[in-house]
Amino acid sequence: MAVTGFRGRVVALAVLIATAVAAVLVVVSHVLLSRVTDADANALAHTRAEAVAANVTVRSGRVVLIENGNEALDTVAWVYADGLLVDGLVPRGVVDRVEALADSGQSRTTTVGNDLLYAQPVRLEGHHVVAVVRVDLTPYETSEQRSLAMSLILGGIAILLAGVVAYLVVGRALRVVHEMAALADEWGDHESGRRFDLGVPRDEFGELGRTLDRLLDRIDNAFADERRLTDEIAHELRTPLTALRGEAQLAQLSGDHLAPGVVLTEVDRLNTAITTILGAARTRTGGGDSCDLRTAARQAIAGRSIELSVPADVGVAVAGELVVAVLSPLLENGLRHASSRVWVTAGVQPQGAVINVLDDGPGFDPAEVDRVFDAGVTGGNGHGLGLAVVRRLAASAGVAVRAVADGHGRVEVTFPTPRAAV
Repeated sequence: MAVTGFRGRVVALAVLIATAVAAVLVVVSHVLLSRVTDADANALAHTRAEAVAANVTVRSGRVVLIENGNEALDTVAWVYADGLLVDGLVPRGVVDRVEALADSGQSRTTTVGNDLLYAQPVRLEGHHVVAVVRVDLTPYETSEQRSLAMSLILGGIAILLAGVVAYLVVGRALRVVHEMAALADEWGDHESGRRFDLGVPRDEFGELGRTLDRLLDRIDNAFADERRLTDEIAHELRTPLTALRGEAQLAQLSGDHLAPGVVLTEVDRLNTAITTILGAARTRTGGGDSCDLRTAARQAIAGRSIELSVPADVGVAVAGELVVAVLSPLLENGLRHASSRVWVTAGVQPQGAVINVLDDGPGFDPAEVDRVFDAGVTGGNGHGLGLAVVRRLAASAGVAVRAVADGHGRVEVTFPTPRAAV
């Protein structure tokens, strides 16, 4: 319906423009033709007057007209000498106007009904002579009327053709839109990989199809990103839940009570993971937040056998919860791959506070060092999502994180300091 309405608007606009152009052309052509016919009529009147004046002479003191054998001129040409008609027959309907022109003694033109009257003085010594001629305007007016009618007919045909051509051309151009709409209707809810694929754009509608294909690609990427977020959240929640379940089963088997400290620690980790990941998914984290790096690192270690060497009073321009959320998966990864030792060092550099998570394990493969943060890439029995979570959280707060292949496990994280953030 919308397409039909669009076609109708385009056709109406084309007809309107064609009507305006045709009207202008008709008016201009009619004005030009009127001027041409007026000029022809005046030229004919001057020619007749010149012919009459050439035949006027004086004989025996009287003004006479040399005989030329053309009696037809008697009704269209008259000669007045000294106020008297000396040649021609003046129709009653124009007698007064003809005499007025003759008495004026000047070259003058006037129109009476469908007749053009023209007076031209004739120079004869001792006499006042005026030649008056008449030109019938009926043929000229008839020609103008026929030309105007023909112009109107041709203008109407042009307007009709403009509407038909616009309808056909717009319909052909909108065929692509119809095809796109039909394809979109055929796609199922789960066919997210389908595209219009119209090929090389030949017009604006082809450009639209290519733009929509790119938009669908971005939407698919967004959905894939959301699926990765879901996997990462599940991975982050799995670790504390597994620890709680293990402690509960151990207490059940041994008959002991579940230690409250273990429960609270894992619940805190669970709450921190949920809050931080969801916050990173909604918006960029760290707008105006800050924390002490060593305090946040201790919270991330949470009593595990990990050495900590972080200077005191090192502030970073991110929230403490985010520091914990970034470091926790790195520490878990280090403990999983270390032979016997995991330690954390930190220092302040011009680009920010740099903290290193190290272990004495085999470390990263130099060939894979750029892919370790991709989802699904793992060097052990994990799901390959822990480091992907770290990259997502780090990117949300402007934190730089990279793996270093130096023979042992090492991940370098650069937190912005308040001065560096400014």
